[in-house]
Amino acid sequence: MEAVKGTVVGGKVVFEGQALPDGTEVAVLVARQERSVRLSPHLQRELESALEEADRVEGISVDALLAELRKIGRT
Repeated sequence: MEAVKGTVVGGKVVFEGQALPDGTEVAVLVARQERSVRLSPHLQRELESALEEADRVEGISVDALLAELRKIGRT
């Protein structure tokens, strides 16, 4: 799976920098900057705590994660 950016032109999504073959299945997540998410104070604290924890924990690169997932998928 890979993420690609596109723009709607004439009601169709046009991807930037690459053409996808006909029949390629895609999932589209619509970015709406004018909307905001309002969290309850409790959920806001939980989110901030999770972000702080993520900053403290050493992670792995996306490439390493995908390699591990490919290994799991082959077994």
